[in-house]
Amino acid sequence: MSRRHIEVDKPWHRSIPFAQGVVATGSLLFTSGITARKGDGSIDGVGDMRRQMEVCFANMAAVLENAGAGWEDMVKITMYTTDIDRFSEHADVWRGHFTGRPGSTLVEVSRLATPEMLVEIEAVFDMGDAA
Repeated sequence: MSRRHIEVDKPWHRSIPFAQGVVATGSLLFTSGITARKGDGSIDGVGDMRRQMEVCFANMAAVLENAGAGWEDMVKITMYTTDIDRFSEHADVWRGHFTGRPGSTLVEVSRLATPEMLVEIEAVFDMGDAA
C-alpha cells in the first residue's frame, strides 16, 4: 500500500486525528453504510448514541477482518448522525480507529433508514496488493 497525507499548514490540523486528504494506490475496499444492527437485524442501543457508535465500529471491524484489512488501511470515512452534538460528546469512540490519519467527514442528517438508528458510517480502505 502506498499512502501520502496531504497536509495544509494550519496549526489546528496538527491536533486532529485525520488528514485533509489522502492519496492512496492499490486495491480499495468500499464499505456500505454500517449501522448498529445485531445479527438478527434489530438495532442495538436504541436511544443510546454511544452504544450505537461502538456497535457500528464493531460491525465495521467484522467487515475488515473478513476482507483482510485493518484500521490502519482506512483512507476515508464518512460518519452520519441524527444529532451532531450528541455524537461529538463521544469522540473517544471513533478517534481510536483513526490510526492511519484518514480523510474524514461528519454529517448531521434528519433521519437514517430506520427511526431507531442514530449513527451510520461508511469507509474506504486501501488494501494494497492484498486483494
